Amino acid sequence: MRKILLFSEIFPPTHGGSGRWFWEIYSRFPENSVTCLVGEHALAKEIDPDFPHVIYRSSLNSTEWGLRSYAGLRYYLKLWSRLRKITKTEGVSQIHCGRVLPEGLAAMLLNLTHGVPYTCYVHGEDVEVALTSRELKLLTQLVMKRAERIVANSQNSLRILIDKWQLPDHKVIVMNPGVDVAKFIPADPGLRPQKWIGKQVILTVGRLQQRKGQDMMIRALPILQGQFPNLHYCIVGGGPEKESLANLVSELGVAHMVEFAGEISDSDMVEHYQHCDLFALPNRRIGNDDEGFGMVLLEAQACSRPVLAGNAGGTRETLLVDKTGVVVDCTTPERLSAALNEFIGDTALLRSMGAAGRVHMEQYFSWDKLAEKAETLLK
Repeated sequence: MRKILLFSEIFPPTHGGSGRWFWEIYSRFPENSVTCLVGEHALAKEIDPDFPHVIYRSSLNSTEWGLRSYAGLRYYLKLWSRLRKITKTEGVSQIHCGRVLPEGLAAMLLNLTHGVPYTCYVHGEDVEVALTSRELKLLTQLVMKRAERIVANSQNSLRILIDKWQLPDHKVIVMNPGVDVAKFIPADPGLRPQKWIGKQVILTVGRLQQRKGQDMMIRALPILQGQFPNLHYCIVGGGPEKESLANLVSELGVAHMVEFAGEISDSDMVEHYQHCDLFALPNRRIGNDDEGFGMVLLEAQACSRPVLAGNAGGTRETLLVDKTGVVVDCTTPERLSAALNEFIGDTALLRSMGAAGRVHMEQYFSWDKLAEKAETLLK
């Protein structure tokens, strides 16, 4: 295998499904086959020694992803210079970019000056959002045209690339993210956290943004509380919608039913998955913003939890519909609450879905199996 430079702003300990995906896949690649250039983080020194390849940390964030402004041009020249030095020092012969923009554009500049080939990952929502800007659309087209290959995280993302970006299907490969089935495991229900004893818990893990649908679940609570008086909705994560969601909880008078857990540790995250009654990602499409895949749905199923996902984006690909979970219309609280009413009280059904989900994850989504597939596809 040609030596790879993994180039991604998002990488642990920064929270984000794509960063975890890169860590898990590339950590399983052969020794001396990978070098990383990833974003800075205050806690990086604590976890970088656990990664088996060389990691370079740098400030990779920018408010400008275009080239028309001086700030954007300066940003990309800085990235180009950093890439040039590392590829020479480490003997890199291919670059894998966490996104088309901004990482892919910097890699394209190096390709133009030094001929180093590059591959770009696509997550669905990134290329959808790029369609809303004439400049970003043009840059995205240029980057993908010169890329050696494009890696789509789902069949849904593949359809976007073919239908909306007219990419030839032979240039795109599909690689699903996975889950650590040794870390995300079922637990003894008797060990449930004290705060949840006596409650029927729905859990959502994810960034607080509109497409994730936390707001729609909150709106469904007043409809559900009459039939399910012990219903408790736990929201894990942070993001731009935090204040808006808190105001909505207050407005609807459901503060006694909602828990904002915020950003929590990995061990606490596993515990939350293990002891909820239902995991929900009530995602919906907002403008051009959609959920590309939904790794949190894999993590919940690995913990033997039944799942609910919205019928938008690529979340359907994470589960076996009506066997490990359900896919529902989450565009209104009435539709979401109606779907929940049908099965949230059926303990036996939830238990059987959870058990089936664990088997499904072990068979098709374990990182070890996916890493083997990735190594073969990316050769």
